[in-house]
Amino acid sequence: MSQTTNQPAVNIEALKSEVRAALINQKSFACPIAMRVAWHSGGTYDQADGSGGTDGATMRFEPEISDDANAGLSIVRDMLHLVQKKYPQISQADLWAFAGCVAIEFMGGPMPPFKFGRTDDSDGKNCPPNGRLPDAAQGADHLREVFNRMGFNDQEIVALSGGHSVGRCHAVRSGFDGAWTNNPLEFDNSYFKNLLEIEWKPKDWDGNFQYTDPTDTLLMLPTDMALIEDAAFRVHVEKYAADQELFFKDFSAAYGKLMCLGCPEQCDPSAEVPTASAKTIAGEEFREVAMHGSLGLMRRFAKTADVHEVEPTSGRNALHKAAFWGHIEAVRYLATELKLDPNVQDLMGDTALHDAARFGHAEVVQILLDAGTDLHLTNSAGMTPRVLAIEYGKDDVAERIGAAG
Repeated sequence: MSQTTNQPAVNIEALKSEVRAALINQKSFACPIAMRVAWHSGGTYDQADGSGGTDGATMRFEPEISDDANAGLSIVRDMLHLVQKKYPQISQADLWAFAGCVAIEFMGGPMPPFKFGRTDDSDGKNCPPNGRLPDAAQGADHLREVFNRMGFNDQEIVALSGGHSVGRCHAVRSGFDGAWTNNPLEFDNSYFKNLLEIEWKPKDWDGNFQYTDPTDTLLMLPTDMALIEDAAFRVHVEKYAADQELFFKDFSAAYGKLMCLGCPEQCDPSAEVPTASAKTIAGEEFREVAMHGSLGLMRRFAKTADVHEVEPTSGRNALHKAAFWGHIEAVRYLATELKLDPNVQDLMGDTALHDAARFGHAEVVQILLDAGTDLHLTNSAGMTPRVLAIEYGKDDVAERIGAAG
């Protein structure tokens, strides 16, 4: 899919996979708190002066980094550090917001609409003042004050509150303790069902005032209870408790809106995307058919495409794609007739020869050797094509490359 010029070149599915591995692994399941990082980043917005919001990644600086409401959130930012290093073209602001969105999907919820384009501030001069995030000890008036400041109405307030279907409070960080639902890692509408169906009572303990269920295992905050005590809020609670699909639709829209607050227009998923040129489309089609080794179609699309163009999201050209899958005649056509540069390195530093060597495509390797590939180019892992062939046990290919160099 073509992106606007202000959008970073990134393979969305590959990035999603990296974020998932960072959040969900043998050490942790950090999706709820990743969702919260993004939420708190956007929740500082003030539509009156345009300050705050997800642009800038200002949570890295004082005073925002020390806001009590953000206690513990640096852990997730650090968990995403290696993803940031692997995708330096993506701002931290974009990564936090994207991670929050995909975390919802990872937990079974909807994927909110999302576009890249945020930038990172170099200092904290644009940090919003602390105290803009919701105070869980307050009621309906406070919720409206906070969310109306950002531009949300009653329905959106209730929908966003449904994020409490996942995660939990920790007494050591917020003074509140417990989960809202029995499945705090599953995004669904059980939060709304619990609000309506459980008899909540004040919790007898030495922490902040909160509500608990008859088993004394779940919690509701004063701001949660305000959703059923206020008639205008309650009507939406009842709708979402009865219709999870409606909740998902409304939550997705509201969360997507939250992620755009304080951002340039290019981050708005509803903004019109410029139509790709015919030449760009032809280039995309050419690389696609090269990946499948469809020589006849390659010859057809080559008439209108820039055959040397690289894919912006990966840095790969048609030669990479054909070599990866071992398409001998396609590689021969690209390397000998069209004279594609065999030394183009993708975003991972791989040449087409790296790809062919990894999978042991001996005939493809020979074509690329004959085309003059530089045998000493290393990828991001520091491997030459020959070293890569050895790593993957392709000894015949390694020997062939060694003989050529």
